[in-house]
Amino acid sequence: MHERQAVIFGVLLAFLALAFVTSAAVYTGNLKMPFFSRAFTSKPTPSTTHDPQPCPPSGSLPVARASITVNVYNGTATPGLAKSTGDALSSLGFAIKSETNAIASYAGTARISFGIKGIAQAYTLAAYVDHAAFQLDTRQDASVDITVGGQFLSLKSSDTVKLDPNTPFAAPAGCVPYDQILATTATPPATAPAG
Repeated sequence: MHERQAVIFGVLLAFLALAFVTSAAVYTGNLKMPFFSRAFTSKPTPSTTHDPQPCPPSGSLPVARASITVNVYNGTATPGLAKSTGDALSSLGFAIKSETNAIASYAGTARISFGIKGIAQAYTLAAYVDHAAFQLDTRQDASVDITVGGQFLSLKSSDTVKLDPNTPFAAPAGCVPYDQILATTATPPATAPAG
């Protein structure tokens, strides 16, 4: 009986060792097996990369907070962050449209997304957020989204924000000129059919 048990355990251990070596070889790519041809995938890591920041249009002024429609997204695993941030923005006078979780996580402080018509709105909102990243998208309205990320702590208090409604925004260093962005996003004119 002892010999039979030794044989059974020996076979099991040998099988486990073979399975471990084979799986390690497949995982590292040293062994190609047709039924394991699908690449191994992992969860995407949070990213703080973003498009170059567009400059505000020449002479553009801060926008009244009550006229800025904001969607708030939680880019972290912290529950309720979109709601608390939306409440804070609402108390500052911004018009909050939605508060929900982001599709993907975000590691930075906050990312503000907007369309070509919402640049002044985005700059106004960004004045209340430290180190916000800008992301221009293809939306056609002037609404803005803010995705709060892993480094977000809180909004600036209104008494520390220096926005003069009569003073145009200054273009930050390294931004892409508004006219250049407008030229690349402009729809080419339709051509008449030949003939």
